[in-house]
Amino acid sequence: QVQLEESGGGLVQPGGSLRLSCAASGDTLASYMMGWFRQAPGKEREFVSAIDWSADNTYYAEFVKGRFTISRDNAKKTMSLQMSSLTPEDTAVYYCASSLPRATPAMRKEEYDYWGQGTQVTVSS
Repeated sequence: QVQLEESGGGLVQPGGSLRLSCAASGDTLASYMMGWFRQAPGKEREFVSAIDWSADNTYYAEFVKGRFTISRDNAKKTMSLQMSSLTPEDTAVYYCASSLPRATPAMRKEEYDYWGQGTQVTVSS
């Protein structure tokens, strides 16, 4: 079991930056791969970014490449998402998730085993 808690959401102007954090507690093996997803009103939850245990491999959705950076600190059991050049289209609830070890990198929400409660990110002037 692992518990995940996001923080860092808020209101930011277009073009601005925000850093989300996810704190994990419990079984670290259950956080082998960690990821960020987001869900806007009326839309499906979608993949944003993921990072493997060693942090050697990171994955991004096309719409955030070059703008978002994922990182993790296993010693502190934390994961972060640095977001820049934000647009109103980035407005959503952002969720932290973790996955048990799998044969292939987990980038679909069905492949994640544990979820945080989410943190709201609103990009608006």
